Amino acid sequence: MGRNPDLYIRQVPIGPMANFVYFIGSRRTRKCLVVDPAWDTDALLEIAAEDGMEVTGALVTHYHPDHCGGSMMGFKVPGGVTELLGRVDGKVHVHKIEADGLKKVTGISESDLVRHDSGDTLQIGDVRIELIHTPGHTPGSLCFLADKRLVAGDTLFVDGCGRVDLPGSSPEQMYETLTGTLAKLTDDIILLPGHDYGPTKESSFGDQRRTNRYLRMNSMDDWLRIRGR
Repeated sequence: MGRNPDLYIRQVPIGPMANFVYFIGSRRTRKCLVVDPAWDTDALLEIAAEDGMEVTGALVTHYHPDHCGGSMMGFKVPGGVTELLGRVDGKVHVHKIEADGLKKVTGISESDLVRHDSGDTLQIGDVRIELIHTPGHTPGSLCFLADKRLVAGDTLFVDGCGRVDLPGSSPEQMYETLTGTLAKLTDDIILLPGHDYGPTKESSFGDQRRTNRYLRMNSMDDWLRIRGR
């Protein structure tokens, strides 16, 4: 089956922590959402405008400041959802149990948010975006699946996965996410990570099943052992 010709998706490296921001939208309607819009709002809006796209809101994988802006435990990141909402007319889409953390870190209000459950979908033109709950790095981490592209935030990297030693992290939940939820994805799906930490900027799940040891754990005990527990 061919790719959806209406899909607009763009990966943007940004910030000093090797983050990736993504745009997902519709070429037909010229509208898009921006995923994890931290660090430089002006630059992100300029990129969208250069592509002839209008940003109509944001998707947030999780509430850490390097992905959504704001501050946490003395760590402060410019840009982010607060600044974006001051520039565009839209909402921030986030998992329902991640929303309070996002509000605390960024200062946005409840009226700025749309709280979601896993399996919810968003439609932009002919492009369908599925929201997949992938707890582990944070309790309400989300991945976004659009036309066999998975924008994974800090859940899964190319040949790696997100940390599970931070406040709110859970090694046990991450194991279930990697060996349960993500194990159901087909080999032709393309992983689009939240950071440029691997040997390539993207990878197929087929390749990741061969090269990413975190997708090849045989037991919870093995997983906890390599994660330092």
